[in-house]
Amino acid sequence: MSHDIQSPLTGKWALVTGSTSGIGRAIALELAHAGANVLIHGNRRQEAASAFANELEQLGVESTALCCDLAEISQLDLLVKKAWEIAPIDIWINNAGADVLTGDAAAWSFEQKLEQLWKVDVHATIHLSRNIGKRMQQRGQGVILNMGWDQAETGMAGDSGEMFAAIKGAIISFTCSLAKSLAPQVRVNCLAPGWIRTAWGESASEEWQHRAKSEALLNRWGTPEDVARAARFLVSPAADFITGHILPVNGGRP
Repeated sequence: MSHDIQSPLTGKWALVTGSTSGIGRAIALELAHAGANVLIHGNRRQEAASAFANELEQLGVESTALCCDLAEISQLDLLVKKAWEIAPIDIWINNAGADVLTGDAAAWSFEQKLEQLWKVDVHATIHLSRNIGKRMQQRGQGVILNMGWDQAETGMAGDSGEMFAAIKGAIISFTCSLAKSLAPQVRVNCLAPGWIRTAWGESASEEWQHRAKSEALLNRWGTPEDVARAARFLVSPAADFITGHILPVNGGRP
């Protein structure tokens, strides 16, 4: 695959956490189509991560799989170190988030879910961003993109709303501060997705299906690809004058 003016990220190196499935996978694929070399990160699914890396290489870019449990503090610095040894990272996307809505975690207590979300979503995002950010700043360039939630500021009733508003609100606030700390060498932004049809959305009840559509002016679920295209823009040269920004990807709020 040859990269031309339509491939604005040619030669850049990106890492996307949580990129073996869902939104992370869509972002990694979008960046590869834009010409970026992409480091795939998975939790424990080394086989799946390696298979996806091989898939991306078929697009004519370089790709390597790295596995790390973001809930384990001791592994965070090692992930950055391993990534930087492969190549100086131009783009770092903190996409990974703890899934506490499906699988065994759905039956956890509120406290268990909150603790896991704090470790994976908040602490890992902060720790990884500060580590990679210092390296980028010393190098004189780089882009960091975090993942928030479009209802973090306004809130949503219920256990999930309380948890996610607090967790994603922390990430949004951190993003704004880190952008100031790392300017002007490094840009730091945050996506705030709305109702995106990932694994949970596919099995959600009719009530939730209706709610997701009705809470978007465009009257549909968002897709991982919708988020991926927004990510591609914010990490590209086209967004060179945008930092400290929170971009909702939600089809418009009624």
